[in-house]
Amino acid sequence: MLQGNFPMPKRSSDSPRKADWGEILFTEVTPSTRADFENLFEQPGGPKYCLCMAWRNLENREHVPNDERKRAMMTLIEADTPVGIVAQAGGKTIGWCSVAPRETYRKLSPQQDDDTEAGVWSIVCFYVPRALRGGGLAAALLDAAIDHAFAKGARTVEAYPVDKASPSYRFMGFRDMFVSRGFHETGMAGSRRHVMRLER
Repeated sequence: MLQGNFPMPKRSSDSPRKADWGEILFTEVTPSTRADFENLFEQPGGPKYCLCMAWRNLENREHVPNDERKRAMMTLIEADTPVGIVAQAGGKTIGWCSVAPRETYRKLSPQQDDDTEAGVWSIVCFYVPRALRGGGLAAALLDAAIDHAFAKGARTVEAYPVDKASPSYRFMGFRDMFVSRGFHETGMAGSRRHVMRLER
């Protein structure tokens, strides 16, 4: 389990309102904490249609019913396959970041032709409920995901964010957020996703 509480980043001075969550607990999703993940995704407005299976290995994924996506994700969790972390505050689950060894996903970029490189963890998705967006929670999730990956033995953390003007793949995060944390760009995945890496 991811250890420790991480303070919520303060909003910038031009933000319309201040997010005041106090401390947020970031927890790895495991068989014992999977209900937190389920509750977040299945709440009104949550992405229960996806269950964060978009980048994971799933046959015929574009035509798989929602209940099969859920079964596939729960199978991964029950097998102790790393899938990501959730953010909790005030007794509620308020956010998600998919961070896991790259080999647990399907191919994420053209540069990934040789998947024998060891120790690469990928960040592929953020989910923050609409009412909480714009308060710095995605940035806090990113910081926690980076710490989590390196604590679990990652040598490199890889991500695939887009520019803020991108009309798609916004769930993968914005490029500027990664640049500000020291990620460097190594190429493109398609026309919108930047392949970015961080080593420690």
